[in-house]
Amino acid sequence: MKLSLKLDSPTSPKLSTERIAFWATAFIILVVFPVTLSAFRLGLIGKYLCYAFPALGLVLCWGYCGILSLGQGVFFGLGGYCMAMFLKLEASDKASTSIQSTPGIPDFMDWNQLKELPIFWLPFESLPLALLAVVLVPGLLALVVGLAMFKRRVTGVYFAIITQAIAAILSILIIGQQGYTGGVNGITDLKTMLGWDIRSDSAKLILYFVNAGFLLAAIAMSQHLLHSKLGRLLVAVRDREDRVRFTGYDVAQLKTFVFVLAAMLSAIGGAMFTLQVGFMSPSFVGIDPSIEMVVAAAVGGRVSVLGAVYGSLLVNFGKTFFSEHFPELWLFMMGVLFIAVVMAFPSGLAGINLAEIRTRLLKRFKSKPLLTPEPKAPETHDPSPSTGHAGGGL
Repeated sequence: MKLSLKLDSPTSPKLSTERIAFWATAFIILVVFPVTLSAFRLGLIGKYLCYAFPALGLVLCWGYCGILSLGQGVFFGLGGYCMAMFLKLEASDKASTSIQSTPGIPDFMDWNQLKELPIFWLPFESLPLALLAVVLVPGLLALVVGLAMFKRRVTGVYFAIITQAIAAILSILIIGQQGYTGGVNGITDLKTMLGWDIRSDSAKLILYFVNAGFLLAAIAMSQHLLHSKLGRLLVAVRDREDRVRFTGYDVAQLKTFVFVLAAMLSAIGGAMFTLQVGFMSPSFVGIDPSIEMVVAAAVGGRVSVLGAVYGSLLVNFGKTFFSEHFPELWLFMMGVLFIAVVMAFPSGLAGINLAEIRTRLLKRFKSKPLLTPEPKAPETHDPSPSTGHAGGGL
């Protein structure tokens, strides 16, 4: 049997449909939401879209390459912490912290009796270095984990458990090192970026569009990647890993590449989340947020790039709605929502086929008539021969 890596034609119906769906999504995000929603609700949508970045990464590494990572919160949180460290240092100038025993360092360091800025905080005094760290720190961690696991052919449920353990370890580490990370409260009270007040409504609107622009660019890049030869190889690794290995490709390198790419996408989402909400804490790093990211990818459709966006919007909107109206039951309702979507649409929201649903409903209604007709009496036939006069006479 032959391993086919045939690429889609640029004029194929599949690509045309994806382009239409992409521009429709862009229109909803860039026009419909800003025009119809209040500033508060638009801020919530901006936060929801930040979670679309790790969901998009999961579509690439889980949906198309078969790598289930239960630790995407690690990379989301690392990207957020890198951005928060820069913002916190800007907010901790000597004039603003003159009442501290040691001015010029973040307040939580002063509370824990640190006398100088730790050495690993020094690069975050520069915005360019902080932006580089947003993608490089999570990317390097993903590279180390990927090479260590995939070179030893650790896959499936074992890899998922290991990534979940990494999420738990990092969360505990951040909480335990309160003097260096802010502890359980995280890094809070983030006000400005290069003197620009990020708390104002106008700043939040600008950050929303910046976030949307990054997300749409990531979607376009992902779609281009998946339609390339590399994307075909990722699908081949998911379906027949042994055959790809026998044809001479380095499967470990392919898996490591897509895992690092997913980590960098998650980190960008974490950095944008920090800018929009004004803080970062270990509650966004551990197991729970990582599971929610997997749920968002599954609800949207784990083999759909755009499904990651709609899945993130639905899951986080449901979380907000249920927690506001049913504060004691919202966790159960989120579970019901997830189960209902997965059972009704096994391929996620992206697998919804309206024509097929309508056909099924029509068949169901036709198979159950409203009125059952009464059974007709069986017809009786006279066994005696007819006594017609045709053909003869008396």
